[in-house]
Amino acid sequence: MGTYSIPAGATDAQQPHGEDEVYIVTSGVATLWTPTSSVPAPTGAVLFVPAGLPHRFVDADEDFATVVVFGPAEGTRARM
Repeated sequence: MGTYSIPAGATDAQQPHGEDEVYIVTSGVATLWTPTSSVPAPTGAVLFVPAGLPHRFVDADEDFATVVVFGPAEGTRARM
């Protein structure tokens, strides 16, 4: 579990993770992009990204922040 933030106008350069992720948007508005869809990510949204799926937040016109929860814990799937 952790936090993730993107300043207004910045680029989200994250790479796919080996674990499933749940994002809980705590401030700002953006769009969650994946190769197959784009969904709104406003404050209060809860978003799921399966392990290995390329994704990033785009169109953050104001500071954007989330709580992110990994399942299992980040970095542990590779050790299983």
